[in-house]
Amino acid sequence: MAVKKVTVELDPQTFGIEPNVGVMHQVVTAQLAARRAGTHSTKTRAEVRGGGAKPWKQKGTGRARAGSTRSPIWIGGGIAHGPKPRDYAERTNKKMKRLALRSALSDRAAEGKVIVVEDWNFDAPSTKQAVKTLGELGAEGKVLVVVDREDTNAVKSFANLPEAHVLQADQLNTYDVLVNDCVVFSQQTLPSETTGDQS
Repeated sequence: MAVKKVTVELDPQTFGIEPNVGVMHQVVTAQLAARRAGTHSTKTRAEVRGGGAKPWKQKGTGRARAGSTRSPIWIGGGIAHGPKPRDYAERTNKKMKRLALRSALSDRAAEGKVIVVEDWNFDAPSTKQAVKTLGELGAEGKVLVVVDREDTNAVKSFANLPEAHVLQADQLNTYDVLVNDCVVFSQQTLPSETTGDQS
């Protein structure tokens, strides 16, 4: 079994445009923001336990007037303007996502970092074979391997490699293209000009 590297003419509308850095930045920022859980939470003075009784009388003590021991300026008090659960997701339209993905792919193609193989014809899952294959293909650094959804042998073969990140073709996105040094497609997963960012 051997994975064959093939020479293909890349779609100029997908791999040959001038990268739009601004759009890539905006889409990646939105993509990372959407990953945030947003579950952080602090208690206000109304939510923290205790503090129901006035600590001392209003006048005559010589101390500053106080109505509760749970004021934000007291130890054990509530938090003023603290974080509350929220959704960090940003809206990004489909045209921007497509442009960002095509810009990222074009950037990698311009650097000669896009590799196309005939097929991932692994007979069985094999990490050893996956390492050998990447070496033969000349894929160096962090490698993004794009596979077909049904190709479980390829997914399992690359899964244990720290330098390889496996994505199904319909999950291809701007961030993963940019964060990896090299992108490897099979002929079946090679995107065309209709490709959109699925994130």
